[in-house]
Amino acid sequence: MWLIAGLGNPGPEYASTRHNIGFMAVDALADRAHFSSKFHGLSASLAIDGEKVILLKPLTYMNHSGRSVQAAMAFYKIAPERLIVMHDELDLPLGKLRIKRGGGANGHNGLKDIDQCIGADYWRIRLGIGHPGDKDRVHDHVLTRFGSEEQPVVEKITAALVKDFALFWQKSPEMLASTVAQALLPPKPKPAPIEID
Repeated sequence: MWLIAGLGNPGPEYASTRHNIGFMAVDALADRAHFSSKFHGLSASLAIDGEKVILLKPLTYMNHSGRSVQAAMAFYKIAPERLIVMHDELDLPLGKLRIKRGGGANGHNGLKDIDQCIGADYWRIRLGIGHPGDKDRVHDHVLTRFGSEEQPVVEKITAALVKDFALFWQKSPEMLASTVAQALLPPKPKPAPIEID
């Protein structure tokens, strides 16, 4: 069994903002699974290629994500190495992702709170949202919605994650990251036909 938590902020004012890309990824994974109110958040249970998965969207606001994650882990007796947290990452451009177990929070308040509640030895899927280029603009940047040109990129990366997520445990997290990266590469142009006189 795996617990997959997507981080974000509750409420319509935060829907589709960069900070909520973790929520978007969990929603894509859920497909038609039914969410119910549990663990200070919304939770759904489903199978991905035969593996039981619990999806979680904490509704505690980003800075208190750990309370929700800890409650779900305690209920299902899930060890940190079976927790995958999907979240926004300023230091990656939109359309890029990194998968890593453990490590620092890199200034992310949701990760900081989870670290305080359960420790840092869990998996993170860092979903790039790009950096505004100025640290004074970060707060406004993460709370802005994706633009019309960016939304298709968000949909493409979440769709690629959904299609191949089972690679995470069937092969390796690195294989999932590589497969998603390949899916987002632009198609190679077809060579022009050679004309023979």
